[in-house]
Amino acid sequence: MIKVLFVCMGNICRSPTAHGVFQSIVDKNGLGNLIQVDSAGTHSYHIGSSPDQRSQATALARGIDLSGLRARRFVTTDFVEFDYLLGMDKGNLADMNALKPDDAHTRVNLMLDYSQNFDQLEVPDPYYGNDGFELVFDMVDDAAQGLLREIRSQHDI
Repeated sequence: MIKVLFVCMGNICRSPTAHGVFQSIVDKNGLGNLIQVDSAGTHSYHIGSSPDQRSQATALARGIDLSGLRARRFVTTDFVEFDYLLGMDKGNLADMNALKPDDAHTRVNLMLDYSQNFDQLEVPDPYYGNDGFELVFDMVDDAAQGLLREIRSQHDI
């Protein structure tokens, strides 16, 4: 089982969107029995909460239901449990790496490292505005497609 974890700050906007988008792509490709998907936040602001209503509405308009997801905090054991740890921005990477055990081998990457169509390095946090949710969806959708290509190539699936 290949395990993928998407991480943002609060786990209510960007990472659950990436979680839902990637899960949808995995399922459409018939790979649900080979790839497990999860998301987490580097901060504990929203533990147990559903994704932000604006993220849910944007995803639902594109055919993806995020309502069953619940926020959780990124923990040290995620370095052991997951094969791919993907942060939405450099701050997320720094927060994750601060918890990285000395013997951990899992690499931490930016989500947009897998993007084909966006030049930005970071997925912007739309939480404090009323827009940006469409852009976040487009960015993570593009990067999720690239991530699946990478996983297929690296794991011969």
